[in-house]
Amino acid sequence: MPGKITLAIIKPNAVARQDTGAIIKMICETGFSIAALKMIRLSVEQASCFYAVHQGKPFYDGLVRFMTSGPVIVAVFQKEDAVESFRKLIGNTDPVKADPGTIRALFGETIQSNAIHGSDCDENAVREAGFFFANSERFDTTGEFLE
Repeated sequence: MPGKITLAIIKPNAVARQDTGAIIKMICETGFSIAALKMIRLSVEQASCFYAVHQGKPFYDGLVRFMTSGPVIVAVFQKEDAVESFRKLIGNTDPVKADPGTIRALFGETIQSNAIHGSDCDENAVREAGFFFANSERFDTTGEFLE
């Protein structure tokens, strides 16, 4: 459902610090609803595939190592204009440059350990949601399957 969903990954550093509840609360308080949610530990193969677009870049190997270093929370959030709204809520990739009050400013540590991933466009939101969740695992606000 382009335009109405985004994928989020609460990264290992935020999960380890037990920031997940506060982060999810912030997201929901800004009008997002949870369409799908689970805790997983990414394998090297999953992380390599998910971040394949960055393969060959200097930070790729470190990113895969970091994202497989502990459990993560993956979620599909639903809202009109979801991707753009979510990108504003999470802030700049670099927590130091993120606007005050954004998730990355509050919970991020470094560019890599910035607490949360968010889809960067509607097309990627659909692809990323499908990477982690079957259609039968996604629900809209009425409890119907979200396709």
